Amino acid sequence: MSRIGRKPVPVPAGVKVSIHDSTILVEGPKGKLSFNYRSEIGVNYDAAAKQVVVSRSDDERESRALHGLTRSLIANMVEGVTSGFTKRLEIVGVGYQAQLKKANTVALQVGFANQVVLEAPPGVSVAVPDPTHITITGPDKQAVGQFAAVVHKVRPPEPYKGKGIRYEGEVVRRKAGKAFGSK
Repeated sequence: MSRIGRKPVPVPAGVKVSIHDSTILVEGPKGKLSFNYRSEIGVNYDAAAKQVVVSRSDDERESRALHGLTRSLIANMVEGVTSGFTKRLEIVGVGYQAQLKKANTVALQVGFANQVVLEAPPGVSVAVPDPTHITITGPDKQAVGQFAAVVHKVRPPEPYKGKGIRYEGEVVRRKAGKAFGSK
């Protein structure tokens, strides 16, 4: 049996969980999230113990894979509506910068002729504390990570000078470049 799938998901105080048909809805102080789980998986909410238990109907390969996945997605939903998720990006390069145009719209000046303007999806908020840092937050882990990946892909860090947009703490492998006059 799946070691991850059989662990119950604890539900903290202030979070409401409701299950209808094959949809689980989680509401908390940071927002609402819903997820449609597959028919091979069973999800039960124990209100007395304040936990969500995920089970599977059979031992098929796909059911075993979906068991742990469904439990992880529900745990991420509970964590997202209580504390939220954050991705931080750094901009490295002379003249490279970001600025907030309007609410949840970031304009990037990263070496192109024009600014690159990106609008965050609903439920995701963007902050620019200073011109070289971007903070992306929201309750949905997938949406936060996807928007961070879209921003990162505008100008990924290059290996020679390290210029570009990188995740906070990302290690960029540097290359030496050409060696002139080495005869």
